[in-house]
Amino acid sequence: MTNRKLQYWVIPPEADAEFVANMEEVLETYAKPYDPACPVLCMDEQPMQLVKETRQPIAATAKRPRRVDYEYERAGTASILMFCEPLSGWRQVSLRARRTEGDWAQEVEEL
Repeated sequence: MTNRKLQYWVIPPEADAEFVANMEEVLETYAKPYDPACPVLCMDEQPMQLVKETRQPIAATAKRPRRVDYEYERAGTASILMFCEPLSGWRQVSLRARRTEGDWAQEVEEL
């Protein structure tokens, strides 16, 4: 069996000093000690495709895992937004039924 794990990296352009300087600035920011007067906030978004089963799954048994047909029906999209301040351990996660600029802006405003 082949292991198909992937690692995602920012692959810098060849010999781009400006890119390296900007990345070093980001890394220096993350390396600073915790200062509650100047928190370092991080944000991530995960778009999600919602799907529905087109056939009834077959329940698991002692000899076989649960089986689900590969065919599905598209049922829309959603977005998970997470804000965190890693050095304090704070985080906030919200789910949006849509994925629009307005939804993102509202999350930032509420933050």
